[in-house]
Amino acid sequence: MDSSNSDKQNNTQSVNEDPAGVDNEFCPGFKDVDAFVKYGLGTVVAATKASASLPQVGDEYDLYRSFPGFQEFCETQGDGLLHCMSQIMHHHGCRAHMRDRNKLTGLEERFDLVVDSNDVILEKVGILLDDAAGVNRSQQPVMPAGFQPPKIVVSSWNRKGGDSGSGRSSETFRLLQAKNVTRPQLKFREKVDNSNTPFTPKIFVKPNAIKPLPSCRSQRPEDLDVPAALADFIHQQRTQEHVEDMFAHPYQYELDHLALPENLLSKPEPQMYKPLAETKCSFIDNLEDLVAVNEKLAKTSEFAVDLEHHSYRSFLGITCLMQISTRDEDFIIDTLELRSELYILNEAFTDPTIVKVFHGADSDIEWLQKDLGLYIVNMFDTHQASRTLNLGRHSLDHLLKLFCNVDSDKRYQLADWRIRPLPDEMFQYARADTHYLLYVYDRLRVDLWEVGNGQPALLQMVWHKSKDISLKKYMKPLFTEDSYMDLLRKQKKAFNTQQLTAFRLLYGWRDKLARQEDESTGYVLPNHMMIKISDILPKEPQGIIACCNPVPPLVRQQVNELHILVQQAREMPLLKVRHAWGHAMHWFFLQPEIPLFGPHDTSRVSESDIPSFTPDSKIYLKSIDTVKDPGHLTVAQQKACRVVESFQNPFRMYLPSNDIHISKNAKFDPSTKIYEISNRWKLQSVEQQQKEVEAKKKAKEEAKAVAENIFNSVQASYLITLCLHFHQEPIKPGGKKRERVASETGESTPKPNKKLMKAAVKNNEDSTTPLVFKPYDYSQSDFKVFAGTQPHVFVFVYVLSDFGHDICTQKSNACAGNRSMSFFGGKSER
Repeated sequence: MDSSNSDKQNNTQSVNEDPAGVDNEFCPGFKDVDAFVKYGLGTVVAATKASASLPQVGDEYDLYRSFPGFQEFCETQGDGLLHCMSQIMHHHGCRAHMRDRNKLTGLEERFDLVVDSNDVILEKVGILLDDAAGVNRSQQPVMPAGFQPPKIVVSSWNRKGGDSGSGRSSETFRLLQAKNVTRPQLKFREKVDNSNTPFTPKIFVKPNAIKPLPSCRSQRPEDLDVPAALADFIHQQRTQEHVEDMFAHPYQYELDHLALPENLLSKPEPQMYKPLAETKCSFIDNLEDLVAVNEKLAKTSEFAVDLEHHSYRSFLGITCLMQISTRDEDFIIDTLELRSELYILNEAFTDPTIVKVFHGADSDIEWLQKDLGLYIVNMFDTHQASRTLNLGRHSLDHLLKLFCNVDSDKRYQLADWRIRPLPDEMFQYARADTHYLLYVYDRLRVDLWEVGNGQPALLQMVWHKSKDISLKKYMKPLFTEDSYMDLLRKQKKAFNTQQLTAFRLLYGWRDKLARQEDESTGYVLPNHMMIKISDILPKEPQGIIACCNPVPPLVRQQVNELHILVQQAREMPLLKVRHAWGHAMHWFFLQPEIPLFGPHDTSRVSESDIPSFTPDSKIYLKSIDTVKDPGHLTVAQQKACRVVESFQNPFRMYLPSNDIHISKNAKFDPSTKIYEISNRWKLQSVEQQQKEVEAKKKAKEEAKAVAENIFNSVQASYLITLCLHFHQEPIKPGGKKRERVASETGESTPKPNKKLMKAAVKNNEDSTTPLVFKPYDYSQSDFKVFAGTQPHVFVFVYVLSDFGHDICTQKSNACAGNRSMSFFGGKSER
């Protein structure tokens, strides 16, 4: 904010010192729109940074809100903002009573005022932009007699660049638009491959090769109607080559063994560039001129290259223009017209004796491979050199200003380069990108040599970084079931199950439609609109349209299909997605395939989130390896085995991948080998399942037999222990039964259990030597031993269980063991 204020003061002082320029001011304190925009942008950036440091909504804000000083500060700043907003609304003729509102409905009314004011202001901005662009210039409005129309102020960004001292007035031109540009994809000889398969290099001839091209890519596929990915797979199957050769970098070996000559590692002598007016520039749009350019490039020792790309109306993007500059001549190549023939430039692009100069080649290398099948050997990246020298800025316009004192015009950096014929303004802009680049290349090498104290260490570093960029391979974006999680993680949104399902369905619909129509995902449905639809879950198609402003054309066409997807998401059970930690760690659990995930790392997880195991599981997790016979495992051991098998290898990410992408159609074609292999796998899986079922059945029977033996032994030991515990002796057959002792007054005999009686009678009939239960006679006991100072109560309960059926020969109501007896505590004399 201080720097912005100082800029404003400097601008004001300069205006005051120059009285002649006061009349030409754009607004008080600013001489033109550029100064005003620069000051406004700095103010907005400072305000945004300041707002980001405020307490977040939630517990943090509530904590600060509890302090009176913070409350007073918030109220003061809030009143100031409302006053400022009221002034802006009043200036534009809108309702501006922001402060005098009812406390109950004031928030909603203020929000409506802000929305209405924004609509009015943005509508005025759109009208002024159209007037500046000349869109509505031919329409003469109806004006009353004597009305003087106001003078139209033309912004500086809508003027042609010219020398201010020449005295020539600035000439305006229309903003270039590309609403009705014919899709260049329709003219391509080879259709764009938007399939969900990996990218295969578009190279069938390898010039300047040390290691020959693999046989699987030495010739084109026989059937051009087959998609490229499927044709490559068929050809690879025929030649029985390894799949690594299909997706490897064709010039990997040449780049690894690249040896730089001594003149590239020494201090050069900068060669001054020629003026633009004295340099020949040619537009190449036919094969004959392209061959001539290739011959000229093969005779040079270095040349500069740059590309212009378009990505909004294409799924993978299109390379629209290529600029090449030598020391004496500039070339502008139409890559849309010569898309299928540009591979012949590999003769010069892969020549290790010719230096190719790029600026910021990270994207250019991938675009050359994807669209044109071109590869670079021996490249120098001026962006990497600028970073090595630690310059203040690393953009191309900064380097041109620093070394060539040239002010580059970046108005067309994001223009639609599909426009044909190419306007002269865009033609000159593309030419300037490479015309001065060779001189910048010389100056950077000199600075690297001097900063390195006359040693080639820094030069070697830049050459090494440039070689690493040349080794980059283009990777086609592939759709997977978890692709939507990457976008959701970047947005930091917390969705419930319904919203998450809607987001997943919309993401899949957008990807599928974008591939079919060859449109970018941002054109089909921008991310912010997709998130808004997933968050609101509109019940009607009109609600989906209301979430999109402006409405994308494909969304309007297929709004009913989107409505069906949203309805499917609304049918999901409403559950809240559990957050095991704040924002970042949640996605590590939802997507364990990412490299930073470790299944055994619990350092960032609370104890309540760690799954609990039973004691048996903890014991058998350690001793499961010692079990030799898996058929005699207990339930706890089997559970431990499943837990161990569910563990993932934390080093799996470092293992080589053997995934081979196979066409889905080949799996269902009976004439293919893949169909036979798939069926064989199915048969093997069925046989394996039958074996597993038989093994489980056999293990179950063996476990049942073991359980019966254990039951019998435990039953016998239990009877012996029971007799010893109650000081009883089994009555011999024919002996005299002991009479039952009469119950004391107040005692009640519990109701006998009929099931236990029947089981006891049955066991008595089956046994040859019945055992008679002889209860202990507590009536003869001395109850004084239980006397004490505190009224403790001792309860002796014996319940006849299934293991005690064989010892009961009397009726259940005659068994004293079924009786519950209570005694008061006393002092023992034993």
